[in-house]
Amino acid sequence: MKPLQPDTLIRNPCTTPVQACVVVECEAARLWAVVGHFAGFDAFIPALSHIEMTGTGVGALRTKFFHDGHCVVEQLNSRDEDAMCMTWTTVYNTLGVARLWAAMSVEAVDAGRARATWTIIGEPVGDTQVEFDAFAQAFADSALENVRRMLG
Repeated sequence: MKPLQPDTLIRNPCTTPVQACVVVECEAARLWAVVGHFAGFDAFIPALSHIEMTGTGVGALRTKFFHDGHCVVEQLNSRDEDAMCMTWTTVYNTLGVARLWAAMSVEAVDAGRARATWTIIGEPVGDTQVEFDAFAQAFADSALENVRRMLG
């Protein structure tokens, strides 16, 4: 028997990023307080019933529960409060996503406006990449539009 070696099932996806952006009439710090709150995405994604956190800071796990019964577990990979950006990876889901990496960032446009950018790179299990990218784009666009309505 061959000796066991370090291994992992987590791999970064290797597809073209999907990007959603929204400009909101508020200061960047206020926008970051909403989209940068890793445990608070249920505030702007109506499909989520609730979120449960395991741990805090980088390495923490976020379990997102959807009203339709699906769930997604994601790990916070990086977070920079000063730069207003964070990244995460899906480690488990019931949505049919093979691999998913995402980033959220906020930047000031001017004194009273800020831009949130959500980048998603994912690979589906069953759907085609085109179908998955269209779904991810619509999902992120809708969520950020909700943020704009909440804060604008």
